[in-house]
Amino acid sequence: MKNFRHKKFVILLLVAVPLMAFSIVDILDNIGSAIKSGESKQVARFFDNNVELTILDRESTYSRTQAEMVLRDFFAKNPVQSFDLIHRGTSDEGSAYGIGKLKTSTQTFRVYYYVKQKGSQSLLQEMRFEKEK
Repeated sequence: MKNFRHKKFVILLLVAVPLMAFSIVDILDNIGSAIKSGESKQVARFFDNNVELTILDRESTYSRTQAEMVLRDFFAKNPVQSFDLIHRGTSDEGSAYGIGKLKTSTQTFRVYYYVKQKGSQSLLQEMRFEKEK
């Protein structure tokens, strides 16, 4: 009986761990698609309750609602033309990051975002927009 439980547990791990990794990768793509849309509400769906947001030299920690408003203002001033996710990474602890290139009608930005697993959800913790060099 113990042997059966052990095998069942091992099988569960073999199925669950890759699915968790897959969901982390999905979240990076989903956030990338939301950025590409230029819709702050789409991006804000992934925010944790508090988000560290840096736009150029303006850095602060905002509530989800405040961060969405700051991002809305950014997208209004910088209409999105394209976004490409160029690098991604994950950790064993359930966190992930994405780095992308955002082209707007005014300039090009390097975008960094950090996602952390909280319970059953992957939530965006930090987002930075820097001028492309």
